[in-house]
Amino acid sequence: MVRHFLKDDDITSAEQAEIIRLGIELKNSPYSRRPFEGPKTVALIFDKTSTRTRVSFAVGVADLGGAPLIIDSQTSQMGGKESVADTARVLERQVAAIVWRTYAHSGLEEMAANSRVPVINSLSDDYHPCQLLADLMTVQEHKGKTAGLTIAYIGDAANNMANSYLVACALAGMHVRVAAPAKYQPNADVVTKARAIAEQTGGSVSLSQSPAEAIAGADVVTTDTWISMGQESEKAQRIADFAGYTIDANLMGQAATDAIFLHCLPAYRGYEVSAEVIDGPQSVIWDEAENRLHAQKALMVWLAEQG
Repeated sequence: MVRHFLKDDDITSAEQAEIIRLGIELKNSPYSRRPFEGPKTVALIFDKTSTRTRVSFAVGVADLGGAPLIIDSQTSQMGGKESVADTARVLERQVAAIVWRTYAHSGLEEMAANSRVPVINSLSDDYHPCQLLADLMTVQEHKGKTAGLTIAYIGDAANNMANSYLVACALAGMHVRVAAPAKYQPNADVVTKARAIAEQTGGSVSLSQSPAEAIAGADVVTTDTWISMGQESEKAQRIADFAGYTIDANLMGQAATDAIFLHCLPAYRGYEVSAEVIDGPQSVIWDEAENRLHAQKALMVWLAEQG
């Protein structure tokens, strides 16, 4: 049966570790696996603007021997004159995989339900699982492991990044601490899911409104923009709401002395993180950005082999 990757727990803890190991292997030997040799075509659909996702997937497909077909939804019939289900039935006959950066997660579920080739969520309103594969690969490289480490996520937790951090890091056996203002706490159902996963992997999940409490002794520190795409009109209110949540040198100094800092980018220096932290010696954001390529290649190879 075809496997899809729509959310972080569409794979098991062991499968997650396998994909991360493969990502490190492909980083060291970029052209050693060629599942799309032919070349086979992979559809890369974008409803949202993109830099890292577009580049990393396009380069990744080419590295794996394939041809990336970039489709901007504004210039296609999908979701307008043609349903997502019908689009899936057309694409599955012509491409080896479908990668979609979109809004509603339900669209990805409809695409996967009607596709006999793997569908990959390259970002939705609910989850950003490919980013987490890259993040966990970066943690593995810098720390030698993921299980047992503590990760602190500070800032806006009512978004797709927080959802994926909770679920993916729980799968990896990490202790996930989230600090966010009361009105920006994570989705309760996602927290319940993450806690259930953590019980099986030896991890844990804790929530608070205190950045200092979350970051104390943490091995990994991360955040996301306070003003996501489509929230520009809320900028002034959000900046006020997140006062005290900027990860600056003082706050970062409360993490473990060898803690690393992650950010999925784009970053807004002076808001969710200070320049001295994101551009400082503990920041590994450029390794993290590069690892989008290697982790996603590993995911595509793994999904191709499952089929």
